[in-house]
Amino acid sequence: MNFPLAGLKVLDLSKVLAGPLCAQMLSDFGAEVTKVEPIDIGDETRHWPPYDAQGCGAVFLSANRNKRSIALDLKSAPGQRIAHQLAAAADVVIESFAPGVAARLGVGRETLLGVNPRLVYCSISGYGQHGPLSALPGYDLILQAFSGMLSITGEPGGGPVRSPMSPIDQATGMNALSGILAALVQRERTGKGAAIEVSLFDSAAGLLGYTLQNYWQSGKLPGKSGSGHPSLCPYQVFQAQDRDILIGIPNDNLWNRFCKAAEAPQAASDPRFATNGARVKHAAETIALVQQLIGSRTCADWLERLTAAGVPAAPLNSLQDLLDHPHMQARGMVLEGATGKTIAAPVTFDGVRPAMRSAPPGLGEHSRQILAELGYGDGDIDALLSAGVAQSAQAGAAGKP
Repeated sequence: MNFPLAGLKVLDLSKVLAGPLCAQMLSDFGAEVTKVEPIDIGDETRHWPPYDAQGCGAVFLSANRNKRSIALDLKSAPGQRIAHQLAAAADVVIESFAPGVAARLGVGRETLLGVNPRLVYCSISGYGQHGPLSALPGYDLILQAFSGMLSITGEPGGGPVRSPMSPIDQATGMNALSGILAALVQRERTGKGAAIEVSLFDSAAGLLGYTLQNYWQSGKLPGKSGSGHPSLCPYQVFQAQDRDILIGIPNDNLWNRFCKAAEAPQAASDPRFATNGARVKHAAETIALVQQLIGSRTCADWLERLTAAGVPAAPLNSLQDLLDHPHMQARGMVLEGATGKTIAAPVTFDGVRPAMRSAPPGLGEHSRQILAELGYGDGDIDALLSAGVAQSAQAGAAGKP
């Protein structure tokens, strides 16, 4: 089938995770994505272990399928001219240089919008394009620390715990995606492109939205709560006879169902536990009561009982448990290609999930092809490669031509 963005051309000047993930989602939705990478090095995540058989890093493999790669020296005038030619034919440009760097490389917002006024130009940075911290480099973990996120993760009394899925990077990529899609709709109405800015800083603040709202309303600075929730109780991990189980009870109807399934009617009528507000107020007593009940049976027994009662609960699975689960197979969330497995786009269109049309590219794998499409002859391409303006590589190469 033709996916919604078929025919759209995207120039991906970004690196690491936020920008590449955004560009990959656009490619999953049908867009044609050309990834521009620096000579010799390429996207730095190519070199982050663990590696595939070709020596390419797992993070790169997770965020760069369905793209073509051209390696260019953007510090050179010929390299910048090639980038301008690509931008002239593109609908979207995504860049994640530090503020001011794109302009110095000749691919800044003003320059490329001058080349193509219909461009949707998206800038991604650590702390934003302006503000007292805008010049600082920003990575996901740095923003987890600076934003205060690390002050609320982990067990009470314990040290800071990094969220290992890079949530700020991934949220930034999705914020960029939503902004780009909105700007494309606007372009259909106005005929004009737009400049979009997203940052890890803004995305971190956005992720903390309801947490900060809780702070403003309560006046209490939130601390670490382990697997628990400051506004809901019980809503955390408990220890069954044989293994851990997470139980989530966000309303009083589910609490009553839980009490019935647990054969504890007195807990439903006890004023300390009758409402969520009361349970939060008496959280220590609520948690102790629920733990006493949960500890009396196995995890499987509780899952059977709670599922039958419609009470949300889940075992604490490993990643392998997830991959082996029949629901994972039924949802089609694992794609398999010639180079291995990857997680699919979490979106379907008319019941069809986007496929892996092509594996993540080698550094400069499509340089010759892309230059030829721009009108360069074989001799011109050879000259550009010899001069180090461009670089070509074999399919699947990790970064070495």
